[in-house]
Amino acid sequence: MNATPTVTQRRIAIGAILCASAFLLVGLKLAGVTLFPSVSYHGRFGPNNFVPRTDLVDRNGELLARDVRAYDLYVRPDRIGDRRRTAHLVAAVTGADEARLFQIFSGSHAYVLALRQIPSEQRDALVRSGLSGLEFETTGKRNYPNGRMTAQVVGVTDMDDTGVSGLELGLEPQLRNAGPEERIATSLDMRVQFVLADEVAAARKDFSANAAGGLVMDVDSGEVLGLVSVPDFDPNDRVLPPGDSMRNVMVQDVYELGSVFKIFTFAMGTEGHTFGLDETLPIGKGFPVAGHVIHEAEKMPARLSARDVLAQSSNIGSAQIALRSGAAEQRAFLSRLGLLKPLKTELPETARPLYPASGRWGVMETATIAFGHGVSVSPLSFAAAAASIVNGGRKITPTFLKRPRDARGEQVISPATSATMRSLLRYVVTNGTGRKADVPGYDVGGKTGSAEKIGPDGHYMRGKLLTSFLAVFPIEHPRYLVFVMLDEPHGNAKTYGFALAGFTAAPMAGRVVSR
Repeated sequence: MNATPTVTQRRIAIGAILCASAFLLVGLKLAGVTLFPSVSYHGRFGPNNFVPRTDLVDRNGELLARDVRAYDLYVRPDRIGDRRRTAHLVAAVTGADEARLFQIFSGSHAYVLALRQIPSEQRDALVRSGLSGLEFETTGKRNYPNGRMTAQVVGVTDMDDTGVSGLELGLEPQLRNAGPEERIATSLDMRVQFVLADEVAAARKDFSANAAGGLVMDVDSGEVLGLVSVPDFDPNDRVLPPGDSMRNVMVQDVYELGSVFKIFTFAMGTEGHTFGLDETLPIGKGFPVAGHVIHEAEKMPARLSARDVLAQSSNIGSAQIALRSGAAEQRAFLSRLGLLKPLKTELPETARPLYPASGRWGVMETATIAFGHGVSVSPLSFAAAAASIVNGGRKITPTFLKRPRDARGEQVISPATSATMRSLLRYVVTNGTGRKADVPGYDVGGKTGSAEKIGPDGHYMRGKLLTSFLAVFPIEHPRYLVFVMLDEPHGNAKTYGFALAGFTAAPMAGRVVSR
């Protein structure tokens, strides 16, 4: 009579079955690898464990950047049969250089990376080809559906899917650590971005400018709804051809912006009650200051009211107004506006402003800074300070993330001064150099800026201009600020050969507002 198996015997039997099953699976796997070595998959993420970067979207949910599954191609040269044929077929599928592939396939390394970020359709074609010695590692490739239009502000990732510029770099921790179903909403509005990119590119072409740029900002929240810098680049292409640039001129470069800086001179004087709007100032043909003579860019009357000093963009009148406040107050005022330190935003790109040291900020410096020479700032820094002048006097910090509208900070000028500046900026557009920025449907306020550029020898280059225009609308209760600029524009037939901001930058800003 057979005895019933004991508990211990049952456990031994179950263990033996499990061990046998495990050895059988390992054996089958080894046999598969040995007999069918053509293609295999492995990787950091694994074919089913790919962890993408978080999507970037605009404020309305439109996609700006998304990771798509891709594959890195590795090869085992000792397992490749016909290396010449294999190189030819892989090149035909992927577009890679055949000679380079053949060199890799003929190398002495046992295992080598051949190609990065192959799209799924190319990987599938290589799998179907039955070529031996090919292996794939699952990875990701960042895709930018708007291409060049958002390249400078959104930025780009490297071949390892790590941010290297723009918001891709500035928001790297959030993009890596957010949940797979989450999205990061930027402040950008692709409708605004499209208009801005279109107008900036057209103006650069029309006036044969070296570079151009523009931005649109909410004056209360500091949200940047659009930012464009050209020349630009294709973020979906790893090659940077001649003429393209990854440099964002709106945040990475500093400029003497010229007459747009006069709004700070007038705000300072208004706040300090150093002049009256209807007061007349002597202009003449030259204004001697500290052994130098300040001249006008264009012919001016012998006398101008203070409001017409701004409207007609008089250097001499602006210098006189600034000198009433003095160097110490001018420096303190610009500092309160944030113009004398680098601007910090979600963009990693920034620029340090250039200005005289405190011991060298004297009478002459005060006079020239009054009309935008002697201090160099980034366009984004200027726009942020200008927003504080018109939004009721509250300081704002630009942001590229969607946030509540009213995110203003400390009071830097009084609401009364801000209201006066809004009326002056409207007067510039209706009665001054900004007429070409006036558009039906909105009361636009603004200011032109035409600054001679400094050459390699440290002297100003006659005829080499940086032109810009600040537009604010609707001026009675501002919501948006537009700032555009052109680097060395050339006059054309439509402008009768004139390249000043009133003919080049002002119309561009007006078209952005209108659209």
